[in-house]
Amino acid sequence: MAHRIHRAGYTDLVARLNRFPQGAPPSGTLYRILEILFTQKDAERIAQLPVKPFTVDRAAKVWQMKPARARCILEDLAGRALLVDMAYNGETRYVLPPPMAGFFEFSMMRTRGDIDQQALARLFYQYMNVEEEFILSLFVNGETQPGRVFVQEPMLPETQSLHVLDYERASEVIRTASRRGVSMCYCRHKMLHMGRNCDAPMDICMTFNTAAGSLIKHGHARDVDVHEGLDLLQTAYEHGLVQFGENIRQHVNFICNCCGCCCEAMIAAKKFGILHPVHTSNFIPQVDSAGCTGCGKCVTACPVEAVVLVSANDPHAPKKKKARVDASICLGCGVCARACPEHNIVLKKRKARVITPLNSVHKAVMMAIERGTLQHLIFDNRVMWHHRALAAVLGAILRMPPAKQIMASTQVKSRYMAYLVKRFDF
Repeated sequence: MAHRIHRAGYTDLVARLNRFPQGAPPSGTLYRILEILFTQKDAERIAQLPVKPFTVDRAAKVWQMKPARARCILEDLAGRALLVDMAYNGETRYVLPPPMAGFFEFSMMRTRGDIDQQALARLFYQYMNVEEEFILSLFVNGETQPGRVFVQEPMLPETQSLHVLDYERASEVIRTASRRGVSMCYCRHKMLHMGRNCDAPMDICMTFNTAAGSLIKHGHARDVDVHEGLDLLQTAYEHGLVQFGENIRQHVNFICNCCGCCCEAMIAAKKFGILHPVHTSNFIPQVDSAGCTGCGKCVTACPVEAVVLVSANDPHAPKKKKARVDASICLGCGVCARACPEHNIVLKKRKARVITPLNSVHKAVMMAIERGTLQHLIFDNRVMWHHRALAAVLGAILRMPPAKQIMASTQVKSRYMAYLVKRFDF
């Protein structure tokens, strides 16, 4: 009986996680992960919290305790990077981040003695690299993905640089962020404990704005200025790492510098590339077949195996090879262009521009519609949304293509929603 009660708190937490578009499919491995990160009481309390950001007073009301006690609990959870705390109009608000990008990664973004990181790394590997249901649910279920690729800006010809918008530049994210934090790479740290890590730089993954502020405050990230942030970006370029960041245009909260061997997103792109688990950049590499020597350096450099060597069809040199890019799985990162010693790979603009959600609300709504969880965003059973938050959600819905509007109105089963979609047919 005691064991069932113990597991019940974590079962409620899993149900809470899966009310958000980026959930976590239940499994024995997931429960073991949560038992390392959360106490049973943590799990019970967090399971009661709303999806949207909340205040100390709201948590105190939900937990039926005095605000001073609730504040201590919330600060402890934020200190362990299980919640993110942020300032909003002079008031601190808290939010439970999704597992990824979120508290899974935060748990491995520094060396810690308060949890068994080796055991946690092995469980993460089992949950994400062996069982795969979590990765499939995160990266494959739906058209709108959590992350997108930034093009390596130095690899763009001057003529193509004109087509790069500010939000597509990692350098611009670094320059305009209110805070910049640098932490240990979760993926390579995890693989280090598995004996599978590569030699790419470890302390190079970046967080920005409110996420950076919280992680820096509690010692999970190091505060850096614009100059150092840009230096680290250059280091990532030189090591052939892919800039994989939050799939929004405004207030990007993270950019990871990813390798093809350790990074979960890059591994997903290799395994499920045809299903487009990662949003590409708006560029595609083009190989100059006449100049290509077939050295294969671009093949080795590509993090998702989108470049291969094929026959050059040269009757005078039957064994000659040339590089060929598989556009259907290419990320458009530009790593191959940097690796080419003869500069025979040039980045060109894609024919159709990749659409990026405006902000986190827009992204969450699109993901929720595609994954069948929109009702959890609009009707938070733990606490009612105020009108401004509801208006933000509905506003994002009403700017979507008609097909997605129909999906939204069907899921919510609301005559009011159907009326709004029809009334504001843009």
